[in-house]
This record gives sequence, structure tokens and C-alpha cells, in this order.
Amino acid sequence: MGPAFAVAGRRRAGRRGYVGLLSNRFPDAEKYLKMAIELAPGDKDANLFLGDCYIRQDKFSLAVPRWQAAGREVYAKWFAAVRGEPYRIHGDIARLPWQQTDPFPLVEASINGGPPKRFTFYTGAGWLGMSSKVAEAGLSAVASQKIDYLGGTAWQYFGVLDSFKLGGIELRNIPVEWSETDTPEEPNDGIIGTWVFYHLLTIFDYAGRSLILRRRTPETAREARADATRAGAEPLPLWLAREHMLHSRGSIAGSGTRVVAVPIGGTGEIAAGMSGDTAEQLGIRLGNAAAKEVYCYANPSQSLAPFGFDVLAHFSHSFYKPYNVTLDFTDMNLYIARGKAT
Repeated sequence: MGPAFAVAGRRRAGRRGYVGLLSNRFPDAEKYLKMAIELAPGDKDANLFLGDCYIRQDKFSLAVPRWQAAGREVYAKWFAAVRGEPYRIHGDIARLPWQQTDPFPLVEASINGGPPKRFTFYTGAGWLGMSSKVAEAGLSAVASQKIDYLGGTAWQYFGVLDSFKLGGIELRNIPVEWSETDTPEEPNDGIIGTWVFYHLLTIFDYAGRSLILRRRTPETAREARADATRAGAEPLPLWLAREHMLHSRGSIAGSGTRVVAVPIGGTGEIAAGMSGDTAEQLGIRLGNAAAKEVYCYANPSQSLAPFGFDVLAHFSHSFYKPYNVTLDFTDMNLYIARGKAT
């Protein structure tokens, strides 16, 4: 086998593995990513994707050598410190009223059985993060690193939390993050990212101003599909890229159906962000949900392929306000329906 043939084979295997990972097709992802690593053990992307593939399945011990091979020593130390079964779920359903909607949603959660703290949520983030003040009340760092911050540097810390309770749902033994950049003056005590949400069937009920969490099972997935059908919502594909970024199908001003990013939560007044090529268009659509004459953001230098595939635009916090959005990571579907969730 010549060097050029080997490189081409490694690339094809890596791409096939990544495509499988986008849809949580874990057997395919593992098969082809392992093939890519066999052909090129130093392939950082293939190791990174395989590490992600394992943490999505809560196979942390298998992820550790992959993070090391990808040069993510901090991640390797962090996940190696999680002993026993991670993300153990207790309870079946939680309905959390939002304490506020703007500039970002807030819900109440309890840390290790303590009094309620206020957390925002954002699927543009991966981990469960918390303020340094909350972390100092009982967490120990198992790994740390210096990060760039406001023209200088700051320390970021990683640990393992015993209990995180959201209404009637409790998660135990979960990885968490905090940093020196978090200050007591901030209006929230932490942020809930995608890693928490993909362990559950999650409904971001913007219209009803609530966060609904259910134990993730084939039964709850079927119920979510039935509820969406009754509400007239079509099932949209759900793709998960680079550990936490959600994508689906959508269009902007007659662009035709394309891949779009769907970060949910966060802050801001814009309904969508896009490249400069689409800045003059006004109509916005996600599946059968639409917004017109709304405030959008255009970045002339925005990359169209930040995750290895073209992304037309991203839909932001304000777009979702008339709707409820369901993330079904069992069947990898996204549903967006007008009005409050049932």
C-alpha cells in the first residue's frame, strides 16, 4: 500500500466515522474512526472524535487514551477522575419554570442537596459549568489549565459533582467546570450545557417559559413524536457536532433547505446569525417554524464550514420565543412546535 493510498484511506475512514458520529450511530463511528487511527495513530481529529464518541456513551475510561492521543491532557485527567457510572439519573420528569427569559433564561437547581441556585442554559456550551463561588463551597479540582481571557490569562478548573438536582430529576456523578473569570456579581450561578441535555429528553418550552426534562427512553421518544405530530411539527434531523453543537435543516429567504446550527438558550436579541452573503435577506425559516422582519446578525468573515461541513446560518435565542423545542437524542430528531408544550 503506497503512502498516498494510505492517506486517502485514512481520510475516507475518518470522514465516514465523523458522519456516523454526527447522528450518534456509534457502531459506525467507532468502526471507521478506529480504522483511521490504525492507519495513522497520530491523527488528532480521529482520536478527538473517537473520544467524543465514547463520552456520549458514558464510556469515560475508553475516552481517556483518545483524549491523550488528541493532545487533550486536561480532558484525559478530568474524565479519568470520574469513578463509577456517570450521569446516574434519578426521577422521571422535571418542569422548571423560568425565573426570567431575557437577556437569558434562568432556572433553579440544587448543588449537592444545597439551597436553590440560578442556572442559565446554552447548547452552545458542552459541560455543566458553575461560578467559582459555588464551586468553592465543596468541589475539588482534578485538572486545571490556563486560558486566554480579556487580553490576559486565567485559570480554568475541572472536577466531579456528586449531585445536580433540577426539580424532579437528579443527576449524580457528573463532570463540571469553573474558572477564575466567574464573578459573584454575575446574575447566574452557572450554565447547563449540551452534555446534560443529551442524557435526557429535553423540551425548551419558550412559549410556556419552562424547561421540561424527562428520562430518556424509547417510550418517551415515541411520546415526543406523537405530541409533535398533534401540534403539526415535522420531525427534523438532529446532528451533534464537536461534542456539543446542534444542527438541523432550515432555510433563509428562499435559500433552499440547508444545514443550519440551532444553539438553544444563551443570550441576545438576534433571531439568527449568518454570513455576509445572506445579510440582505429578511425571511427566516426552521422546518415549518418561521420569523419575518426580525433582527439578525451578519458577519462578513464568518466561516461556512466550522465543523467540516457547510452551515448556512445559526438560529438564536429570540427566534424560539413563540415555540417549544424538543431534543430527542434517542431517535436523533428535533421538533419545533408553535405554542406551549403539552
